[in-house]
Amino acid sequence: MKILILSDPSSSHTIKWVNSLHSKGLEVFLFGLSKYDPAQYDCNIQIESLKTPDNIKARLDGSLSKVIYLFSYPRLKKIIRTFKPDILHAHSASSYSLLGALSGFHPFAISVWGTDIYNFPQKSNFLKEVLIYNLKKSDMLFSTSKIMAEETKKYTNKKVNIVPFGIDTETFKPKKTKNYFSENDIVIGTIKSVEKKYGTEYLVTAFKKVKENHPNLSLKLLIVGGGSMISHIKTLVANLGIESDVQVTGFVSYNKIPGYHRMLDIYVAVSTEDSESFGVAILEASACETPVIVSNVGGLPEVVDNNITGFIIPHSNVEVLVEKIELLLDEDLRKKLGKAGRTRVKNFFNWDENVIQMIKNYEEILSLNTT
Repeated sequence: MKILILSDPSSSHTIKWVNSLHSKGLEVFLFGLSKYDPAQYDCNIQIESLKTPDNIKARLDGSLSKVIYLFSYPRLKKIIRTFKPDILHAHSASSYSLLGALSGFHPFAISVWGTDIYNFPQKSNFLKEVLIYNLKKSDMLFSTSKIMAEETKKYTNKKVNIVPFGIDTETFKPKKTKNYFSENDIVIGTIKSVEKKYGTEYLVTAFKKVKENHPNLSLKLLIVGGGSMISHIKTLVANLGIESDVQVTGFVSYNKIPGYHRMLDIYVAVSTEDSESFGVAILEASACETPVIVSNVGGLPEVVDNNITGFIIPHSNVEVLVEKIELLLDEDLRKKLGKAGRTRVKNFFNWDENVIQMIKNYEEILSLNTT
């Protein structure tokens, strides 16, 4: 089976899908627009990218930037002629799907990612019509979560197949490696882009309060990820006087993420917006037997069994976050919830099974398009 994927080659989601499909024996060609690290991909995978500069990439969902996609259209058509894919699969229902829809190739699949469904159509009536057009041209739709599938149905009557973005439990498994910390430290942290909607400032503020309440404990905060709020968070940390207890890494490549997860004793994801589509990093933490605290927005509650694998709390609520972190200062409770989390991931979010499920959906697309 030959799959032509249209997606951001620098995205960890793309890297994981492309490598995994290739490992199952599919011939995969990846076409994208942004810069990427070739070392993240299997050397036998065909990749072509226009390598759009980051300052333009940041605006790719704006209406004017659609020109960039239109310029890439002739190249895509040539790849389709030479590669001769069985299926064209666009990841993100906005711009990459517009490129796929305009190609006229079928069968054509679309995976919705989050902002493409929650934010993109809200920017203008024109972009809303673009989204509706893209979905109309598709032969099969995919979502990683139930709540995002429901959001997608606002723009189409087509069935949305749910294929979770699961976890490789051999890559993400408990094995504490506290490179930055001592064995006596209790490390609280998050691994997420440092953007306003992800609520990192609430975590920093809560950490300060927990430290004040428990001066006898060696508490540390680890913030992993790049983003536009990095300077703001560092300033907040300095103003609160907790610089010696907080590590802010900036951007970290995907292959290093498992090691950072193993440094954590408590994982926190307190996003503030419903555009949070699916909690991949939360599942990664659970797979490492780390208890989690998440806010009740978007698809995050779908990946946490409340009071069993972690806690689901109201968003933007520092007081409740402090309360739940303090509960997890108890080592026995951390271990109990952490073990339950790994069991849940293995039962419901096994990545290998998710990849097999996607391949079965590909086979279904092909059978529907040959009858």
